[in-house]
Amino acid sequence: MVFIKHMHFFFGLEVLPSKGCDGSVLLDGPSSEKIALPNKNSLRGYEVIDAIKSKVEALCPGVVSCADIVTIAARDSVAILGGPNWKVKLGRRDSTTGFFNLANSGVLPGPNSSLSSLIQRFDDQGLSTKDMVALSGAHTIGKARCVSYRDRIYNENNIDSLFAKARQKNCPKGSSGTPKDNNVAPLDFKTPNHFDNEYFKNLINKKGLLRSDQELFNGGSTDSLVRTYSNNQRVFEADFVTAMIKMGNIKPLTGSNGQIRKQCRRPN
Repeated sequence: MVFIKHMHFFFGLEVLPSKGCDGSVLLDGPSSEKIALPNKNSLRGYEVIDAIKSKVEALCPGVVSCADIVTIAARDSVAILGGPNWKVKLGRRDSTTGFFNLANSGVLPGPNSSLSSLIQRFDDQGLSTKDMVALSGAHTIGKARCVSYRDRIYNENNIDSLFAKARQKNCPKGSSGTPKDNNVAPLDFKTPNHFDNEYFKNLINKKGLLRSDQELFNGGSTDSLVRTYSNNQRVFEADFVTAMIKMGNIKPLTGSNGQIRKQCRRPN
């Protein structure tokens, strides 16, 4: 499950799975998706899932999959941070291998993706343009690494100049390839620890941190939807929940397929 790619605060939201909702991204080893280019040094929170899994196994061994834990944890994290709550379908099972090559093949949208690329990547997984924009609202929380937004804050024109200068302080222009690549900035500088619709308001004001963020409001087909979400948090939350449920149902392993891992980092 590679949904965590750009959510940057927990597992489960916003970006597409490389294979399906199967907990594959949690696995270590040579085929681990953790070391695929879109994910390396970017994904976080594995230890949180490990801790949850350990407690669940102690009380209810061999019943709750890592994939289900990821899905529930994502829902609960959104609710705890002031966002909506929703019912989560359970019964997913875990893959026995990671999908490094697939995760590295371009199926995952990157921080420099164009609007057309974003639409296509989500469509490939059965998610609509509305789903994509709503799920992108997960960037109301979390952080991104300097290496993923450096080019935008120095070289692009569709960005508020004061916002760009503020981000440049922690992301020097000539620091590529240095540890400063890993300096982080909030995806939503206004309310980075609260789930709301400020992300969309930022886009209207040309304060999207990533190029792929600002692409949602850059004279294209999604501008009107961004305006709708910026003006009506309830509509955004309703569409977000709908899209999250759809995403959580992408190609799950069920029945006798896969397994219920005892530890999320390795197959049984």
